[in-house]
Amino acid sequence: MSQRLDGRVALVTGASSGIGEATALALAEAGARVAIAARRRDRLQALAAKLEALGAEPLVLVADLNSEAEAQRVVADTEAHYGRLDILVNNAGVMYLEPIVEADLGRWRRMLELNVLSLIASTQAALPGMRSRRDGHIVNISSTAGRVANPNAAGYAATKFGVVAFSEALRREAYQHNIRVTVIEPGAVATELREHIGHAEVQAATNAWAEGMRQLQGSDVADAIVFCVSRPAHVNINEVLMRPTDQER
Repeated sequence: MSQRLDGRVALVTGASSGIGEATALALAEAGARVAIAARRRDRLQALAAKLEALGAEPLVLVADLNSEAEAQRVVADTEAHYGRLDILVNNAGVMYLEPIVEADLGRWRRMLELNVLSLIASTQAALPGMRSRRDGHIVNISSTAGRVANPNAAGYAATKFGVVAFSEALRREAYQHNIRVTVIEPGAVATELREHIGHAEVQAATNAWAEGMRQLQGSDVADAIVFCVSRPAHVNINEVLMRPTDQER
């Protein structure tokens, strides 16, 4: 049975849609107080109203998480507001897919900064408080692209393999401070993520592939996250690899 999260404080990045929005709601339903961070103020405010109705005492943090300073600020603001941060869900990310020979390196640089460096920056900011309390859980969102590298997804796969590697190294550094680390690796999810693809041909092919299956929903991934963070203190679910039943690779 899952333990309730009453009294726990969570921060979810990339919370304005998709997995992040669903995770914020699921954590609130489990009893957590929830801070939500993203760029779109209107979407965050709409989500905050739902969280308020669930008793989550939401904190809205409008931030461009491509900035390391902003990624660290949202952690500091959460701790200042609630007095602690127990659960950090590093969900913010983008997916730029295109052939290597045609890759827009500026776009890939932004993807590396958001998908990897921002996640590292938020984690680094959260660690001192978690270490001092000897308690905390960091959840990093990777992808099946962090396990299988496919054509036209080289840059994206590089970021998600990076998230998996960082998460394992983090776990081995943090466990002695009673901090748990989980990496979630979803397959095709029905979210806005594919709208980021700037290569029209690759975007069309990727959409056709995803729409040919019963995709995961954001709530499916959120359920997995809540399961992981609600285990007894001696249990650390290190990795969750999840795909739609219809997805082969």
